[in-house]
Amino acid sequence: KAVVSTQSTGAAFGEVVERVPVWIMRQAGRYLPEFREERKKHDFFTICQTPELACEVTLQPIRRFDLDAAIIFSDILVIPQALGMEVLMKTGVGPVFPEPLVHPSDLDKLDANVDVRTKLHYVYEAITLTRQKLEGKVPLIGFSGAPYTLMGYMIEGGGSKTMSKAKKWLYTEPEASHKLLKLLTKVIIAYLIEQVAAGAQLLQVFESSAEYLGPALFETYSLPYLEEIAAGVKQGITQRGLGDVPLIVFAKGAYHSISKLSYAGYNVVGLDWTVDPNIARDFVHIAVQGNLDPCALYAPKEDLITKTTEMVRQFGGRNYIANLGHGIYPDMDPESVRTFVDTVHRVSEENMRKGDPYSQLYT
Repeated sequence: KAVVSTQSTGAAFGEVVERVPVWIMRQAGRYLPEFREERKKHDFFTICQTPELACEVTLQPIRRFDLDAAIIFSDILVIPQALGMEVLMKTGVGPVFPEPLVHPSDLDKLDANVDVRTKLHYVYEAITLTRQKLEGKVPLIGFSGAPYTLMGYMIEGGGSKTMSKAKKWLYTEPEASHKLLKLLTKVIIAYLIEQVAAGAQLLQVFESSAEYLGPALFETYSLPYLEEIAAGVKQGITQRGLGDVPLIVFAKGAYHSISKLSYAGYNVVGLDWTVDPNIARDFVHIAVQGNLDPCALYAPKEDLITKTTEMVRQFGGRNYIANLGHGIYPDMDPESVRTFVDTVHRVSEENMRKGDPYSQLYT
């Protein structure tokens, strides 16, 4: 599979590829029985913090499916942990912060001078080990949560359907909000650069909570920091002679700002399932990633094939990485993933042989 190993990075840079590359957010996770076996033996953060275990679960979906990229098994909340906050992963609940940020004065409790090179060494060790185990079969993606998404967890104390506590800070404590976002941005830049130094070949920034921000709040409290991350990471990896690594930004729910995101310094704009592919192609001038509704994988096999085929044909074969529009759900049948992945490859290869008239529109 030596030729295919460059498909994901090639598509991210806008190069012509022989087929559309595909990977899946949360592809290493609870929907896989082999992952559930690991979880019976180890708690979530033990897996994240043990390079050999993180490597093993990263490789599980690569062994099972014909995916075009691996993504290191970790969690966006390792950054709040590095800053000194306790984070627990409770079964049936998700992440819980026993002592969330409540008042601006709580920012003083954070380790603003944290050295992520030492504090998060286990992530880099897992990346290096996984690169070795992959043996060039597919590229390895590193990632981080984006500042506002991390801020939301740190203030809400976990997941939230409204993010009202975190948004309250934006309206009542704008200075403290920017102070926290600036700190997170600085740490994220350093964290992502170290991931590249460890061997990550692509990077994705997850602004998963963008859906809670309207255009004005997004452009004040999210977009400027996403831009700063892209610029800072690219500058940092250049200064260290680490080559050119594609950056993907995924701002779930920020459909109103996909055009601005395409000018934010990234190579790829990830799209959630609410974005029409044709509209995305009209407003995004760089590569795109996405965006099948994760729930489409519940559909009967023939329906899933039809929906996946339509998605690939709408996006075309150029400047495109196939994915879901969000992470896969834990009760998904792994065979549906196989159908999705294999259909992306089959349909895109057929389109390429026919000359793929769609791809010529997006060069």
